Amino acid sequence: MTRPATIRQAAILAGGLGTRLGALTATTPKPVLPVAGRPFLAWLIRELSRYGVEEVLLLCGHLSTRLRDEVAAFNAGLPRPLIIRFSEEPAPAGTGGALLHAAALLDERFLLCNGDSIFACNLAELLADAARDAPEVQGRIVTRRVPDASRAGLVESVGDHIFRFHERPPVGVTEGTINAGIYVFDRRILAELRPVCSLERDILPAMAERGVLRATEGLGYFIDIGVPADYARAQTELPAALRRPALFLDRDGVLNHDHGHVGTRDRFIWIDGAIEAVARATRAGRHVFIVTNQSGVARGFYDEAAVHELIGWMRGEILAAGGTIDDYRYCPFHPEAPLPAYRRVADCRKPAPGMINDLLARWQLDPAQCFLIGDQVTDLQAATAAGIASHHFSGGDLDAFLRPLLA
Repeated sequence: MTRPATIRQAAILAGGLGTRLGALTATTPKPVLPVAGRPFLAWLIRELSRYGVEEVLLLCGHLSTRLRDEVAAFNAGLPRPLIIRFSEEPAPAGTGGALLHAAALLDERFLLCNGDSIFACNLAELLADAARDAPEVQGRIVTRRVPDASRAGLVESVGDHIFRFHERPPVGVTEGTINAGIYVFDRRILAELRPVCSLERDILPAMAERGVLRATEGLGYFIDIGVPADYARAQTELPAALRRPALFLDRDGVLNHDHGHVGTRDRFIWIDGAIEAVARATRAGRHVFIVTNQSGVARGFYDEAAVHELIGWMRGEILAAGGTIDDYRYCPFHPEAPLPAYRRVADCRKPAPGMINDLLARWQLDPAQCFLIGDQVTDLQAATAAGIASHHFSGGDLDAFLRPLLA
C-alpha cells in the first residue's frame, strides 16, 4: 500500500511545566519562550510549514491562556500562516494522555513532535518513507545518532525496524541512536493510549515489541531548550541553522515542459531531472520556492484554484522523492488580459521582482545566499531586480544543471 506523502496536520506537545528552566517558565509556557526575537514555537511551526503542513494542533494545558495569546500574536507573521487549533487537557495526562485527549481533532494521519525541541533534518525523507510503509506499520520515528545518549536513552533497530527502547544506555555505552521526538502516526495509535500515560515510556516500547514501528534516521542541527544552558545556546544557534539559503525556480520551462498555459495535471509533463533537482536542493539545506507568471488565469484558460491544485500536486510528488517546495508565488495578471478582473500591470509579474521580494521578506532570506533558475529573459531580469543571482536554463536535465551550482 502506498499512502500520500503529504500530511496536512502536525500535533505539537506543548503542555510541559518546564520546571528545569526555573523562573523563565513561571508565567510563560516553555514552547513560547523568546528565542532570537520570536517565540520558540514560531521557529518550529515555520520549519514544519516547509513540508506541506497546513494545520497545527497544540496539545496544551499548563499556562494555556498565555500560550493562546502568544500564538495569536505570531501566526500572522509566519511566512505561511496556518490554521492553529488547541486541545487543552483538564489535568496533566502525560504525552500519551494528551494525544488521546485530542482524539476528536486528529486527522487520519498526522505528524507529532515536541514543542520544546527542533531537529532541522529533512522531514521530507520521513514523509516519503512513511508513505511506503506496509499496512501493518503503525508509526515511524525520526532517530538521530549522538555521541552521548545518556539524557535520552537508546533506540535499537535492524535496518529501519525498531525492536527495543532503552530508557538509559547499557553500562559502558554512551554513543548511540536516540528518538528525536518527531513521528508520523495514523489514528490506530489511539487504541494504544490510556487517559494518563507516557508515549515514550509506556506506549512506544510496547509497539516496538510487536514490530509495528519503523525509523528514519535524520541528519542536521538539533536543539532542546529544556535546560538553561541549551536555551541560551538557542539564541544564536537557532537562527543561524534555520535561516537557510534558497533556490528560486520558474515553473513552466524549468520544472515542466512549457507547451502553453499548463493548468491541469493531464497537460503537465515534468522536465527531466526536475524532481531529483528539487530533492537535491532540499538535502543540501536550501529552501526551494516557485515563482511563476500564470497569465493563463487572466486569459480564462483556468482559474486560480487550478493553480493552487496543480502546485499542491507537484509538492506531493516532490515530497515523495524526499524534496520540498517550501512556498510559492504566482502572478495571474496581464496588462492585456481578456478578463477585466485580471487586466492590469502588476509588480508581481516578471520581469518585475514582486514575487521574489515577497518571499525574501516573508522568509527573512539573505539575497546573497539565493539564486534563481529560469528559462526566460524575464526570469533573469526579475532576479537581478530583486538582488539575487540567476542562471539561464535552456532545457535538458535540470538535476545535471543544478549540481555544479550547488557545489
